[in-house]
Amino acid sequence: MNEIYSDQHLRDVLKGTKSVAVVGVSTNPVRPSYFVARYLGLKGYTVFPVNPIYEGQTLLGKRVVAGLGDLTPPIDMVDIFRRSDAVPEIVDEALATFPDLKTIWMQIGVSHPEAAAKARARGVTVIQNRCPKIEYQRLFGELRMGGFNTGIISSKL
Repeated sequence: MNEIYSDQHLRDVLKGTKSVAVVGVSTNPVRPSYFVARYLGLKGYTVFPVNPIYEGQTLLGKRVVAGLGDLTPPIDMVDIFRRSDAVPEIVDEALATFPDLKTIWMQIGVSHPEAAAKARARGVTVIQNRCPKIEYQRLFGELRMGGFNTGIISSKL
């Protein structure tokens, strides 16, 4: 499923987010979930690692928790690094745990139309099959350093 999101919509989501729970994060620094969580932390987001396999370990300066219910609100965004069939349970837990949740973000290759509709019915923004790290780099001019033309004019060196 490929939904279309305007650049302005994605920019607004990324600018309006301060805290991110990364569900399915890995402690392995070569895994995409680790790399994305680390990058978001470097960009000023407060990142909360969620993965029952690593519960109790420290990752990126935070204690890894088993589930979203182990976190204390507020969490602005839940970033899902799990298979699509795991999404409904994660969305249910997120909606039950974080009454002011702004965004559910499903990583590249992850989507679940029914869970997305449920979250949207509660007023939560849902982004599917995208990566916040890639979108951040694309929208805020960072990919240009890798030779990509983002279409954004910047005076940054």
